[in-house]
Amino acid sequence: MKPAWMTARMALGTVLAVMMAAGCGIRSQPVVTTAGAPTAIAAADGPAHGSAKGPALRIIGTVDVPSGIEVLGTPLGGLSGIDYDAASDQYLLISDDRSSRAPARVYTARIALDAQALRPPQWLQVRTLLHAAGVPYAPSRRAAGHIDVPDAEAVRWLPGAKQFVWTSEGDFARGFGPRLRVSAADGAAVRDIPLPASFEPAADRRSGPRNNGTLEGLALLHGGRKAWLAMELPWVQDGPLPTHAAPGGPVRLTLVDLASGRPLRQIAYQPDAVQHPRPLPVGPETVGISEVLADGKHHLLVLERSYSAGAGFAVRLYRIDTRAGTNTLARAQLVPGNHVPVPKTLVADFAALGIAPVDNLEGMTWGPPLPGGGRSLVLVSDDNFNPAQSTQFIAAEYIPTPPER
Repeated sequence: MKPAWMTARMALGTVLAVMMAAGCGIRSQPVVTTAGAPTAIAAADGPAHGSAKGPALRIIGTVDVPSGIEVLGTPLGGLSGIDYDAASDQYLLISDDRSSRAPARVYTARIALDAQALRPPQWLQVRTLLHAAGVPYAPSRRAAGHIDVPDAEAVRWLPGAKQFVWTSEGDFARGFGPRLRVSAADGAAVRDIPLPASFEPAADRRSGPRNNGTLEGLALLHGGRKAWLAMELPWVQDGPLPTHAAPGGPVRLTLVDLASGRPLRQIAYQPDAVQHPRPLPVGPETVGISEVLADGKHHLLVLERSYSAGAGFAVRLYRIDTRAGTNTLARAQLVPGNHVPVPKTLVADFAALGIAPVDNLEGMTWGPPLPGGGRSLVLVSDDNFNPAQSTQFIAAEYIPTPPER
């Protein structure tokens, strides 16, 4: 994601980058830390977040890959989505580079982890994403009028890992709304999945999705026939953007049939207010959904990513039951009283997990099973190609809700 607030942030980041390089040192090699102690567990606790005892995370380890390095002949960065294929033990990662540094692309990698350690990724391949016309996506200055410049955000393998589905937030400046696409493993275009008309911005921009606040999250249900699509920010008519003082409008999550694109259900999710006040006199503050992940048939993990200029990023992970809340497909506008948002249970506030600092986490996937039958969760950050940031990999053990006695 690189909305207007991120553009402003990157201008500030230039100054921060100089400060970091002078005072802290820019790392030239991945930095690996491990955390296997029980103190790395954070869980929902108390009535403010629903159940008295919900699921939790135990941090296994982190790897920080510095901004500015090259991988397989391309600049590494902008990693906004990640997914794991157990059969090949490979991860698929998508960059939101809008073909400005290298053509829009995906990577495959192996990332070794166990119950106590996470190791740096081993990069295997880079694949250029192709448009249905059979050509790579060009940057905006060279793009053909009938071809959008994608802003790739989320990616999931389809069953068998021969194809994958991915989202683009759209190319609003050139008249293209968000896109949901299927590509072959080599990057060749397979098909575009039609999206509901409501996903397109209105010509006057007074309704519909906000620019760079659209399809940030993608969760496949078991079997790969349906998917939950998560907007990052509220639609214009659904409420204001969030601040530290107050949450913004609710964000829509839509279940679609992947064969047809037909919407099946939609729920309203209420993000928190921005976690930290902005200490600087100017600059952005925002919070939104940066990824969703299926946790069984009826539950999603929802990653909320917050940013305040001068305070940095903050991340919380929630779990929701998609059967709860109002089906909002028929609600043209969401206002208080005409819908019930889906309840959410806090899994972890990353500030309590001992990761300092947490970066711009945007990708999340289930990883390999852990010894003893535990589930691993792997997350990755989008460094925005900013030397003040890094590509941060985090591995955690997901500890589910204890069974009722």
